[in-house]
Amino acid sequence: MSDVRLASPQGRWILLTTVLGSSMALLDSTVVNVALPRIGQDLDADLAALQWTVNAYMVTLAGLILLGGSLGDRYGRRKVFVIGVVWFAAASLLCGLAPNSGVLVAARALQGAGGALLTPGSLALIQASFHPDDRGRAVGLWSGFGGIGAAVGPFLGGWLVDGPGWRWVFLLNVPLALLCAPIAVRHVPESDARSGARDAGAVDAGALGAGTPGRAPRGHFDVLGAALGALALALVTYALIEAPGGSLFVGPVAVVGVAAGVAFVVVERRRPEPMMPPDIFASRQFTAVNLVTLCVYAAFGGFFFLSAVQLQVVAGYSALGAGTALLPTTVLMLLLSARSGELAERIGPRLPLTVGPLLCAAGMLLMLRVGEDARYLTDVLPAVLVLGLGMVSLVAPLTATVLASVDVSRAGLASGINNAAARAAGLVAVAALPLVTGMGPEAYRSAPAFDHAFDRAMAVCAGVLVVGAVLAWATVRRPAPGCRKPECRRHASVVAPPLEGGRRG
Repeated sequence: MSDVRLASPQGRWILLTTVLGSSMALLDSTVVNVALPRIGQDLDADLAALQWTVNAYMVTLAGLILLGGSLGDRYGRRKVFVIGVVWFAAASLLCGLAPNSGVLVAARALQGAGGALLTPGSLALIQASFHPDDRGRAVGLWSGFGGIGAAVGPFLGGWLVDGPGWRWVFLLNVPLALLCAPIAVRHVPESDARSGARDAGAVDAGALGAGTPGRAPRGHFDVLGAALGALALALVTYALIEAPGGSLFVGPVAVVGVAAGVAFVVVERRRPEPMMPPDIFASRQFTAVNLVTLCVYAAFGGFFFLSAVQLQVVAGYSALGAGTALLPTTVLMLLLSARSGELAERIGPRLPLTVGPLLCAAGMLLMLRVGEDARYLTDVLPAVLVLGLGMVSLVAPLTATVLASVDVSRAGLASGINNAAARAAGLVAVAALPLVTGMGPEAYRSAPAFDHAFDRAMAVCAGVLVVGAVLAWATVRRPAPGCRKPECRRHASVVAPPLEGGRRG
């Protein structure tokens, strides 16, 4: 059993390492959207290329994140975490040096694969390394500092884009990795599923991957399941993004994508140790809350992709101004998410999961006021404040309900599936909204054209959120007493709910 104390020098090094690692992924999730208009201008890219700049990363991250955690259990959590940090930094360097949009998109896909190793690894290291008496506080500090990184992201991204240039949005990860990886190698103890760290509360092999919860891995991974899941996401995304161009390949690609999704379900049903065990969806509550997750994070993904462009292209904001304008949403989540979770524990999750999406829908409808020469205090700020309050209301109860809807031994697995579902919903929204709202390939170069499509997109996102609220009201019930509760009390990411580990010792 690992017994590193938080107050010890080694404990502080471990916390610093994991915060640096998770901050790389969190920063990337919030800064890239702000840079999109400048990327398009510099690389002469159309709207589809900007969609792929976001979605190539999300496809590989969402498709592989469940597998990433189990690799750490098998081969060593520190080892896989360090590989993820180095991989992420190398892909970021390639993004920063990309001579054209094709190279940038390919590098973003590689970056997402690195993120799939890095994202679950940072939490797993904390849970495997610290003494049980300090583990809760360590997770709290980790999530709090990570939230600060997410909150700073839009501001930092805008400053970089307006200053040294959009390439530094990616190049920033390189010095962070050069600091993080050596500290991890020197100060973080190694652990895996067979070392006893699992019983000390580490993420189990089934928590984010493909093992039997509570048991050491048996010697193989669900690589086929991971490949089919990622392939289905990639092909469906391709079909949605390329559909406006009228390509003859869109129809066949869409059919193959759906077939890959069906094959994924069939494979998961037949494998002895599936990445996503179908029987976990026997819980009606788990299935229902994941449907709510799909609605909520589809709307969030579409909003944050389009709003940063709207503020720059239509309202005339600088990149820094656009990033700063969106900052209140993450600041509110950072400050109030813990209290929201406490409130939901007292009154139950049904009301917060109903009211939260409705507030978010209202915030997105308020964004209809953001047009040419929009004033921040009267047009933008009310919308992002209402949206932020809605996100505060729903994110913590959403995670708590996911954990409470399954047996405590499968809490990590349930969290991993929910996190992957949120990311998949976001990438599908980014792919589909321009198609649904009639955005042409050059729409972001024309303020009137983009403004018109943006208004329709906000209405669509608001409608999806209302559907999520109705689902929550109809299906979510108060958890049974004594169920597993979230360890990550503070959360400020806008792209996915927090990851939670497996059973604690």
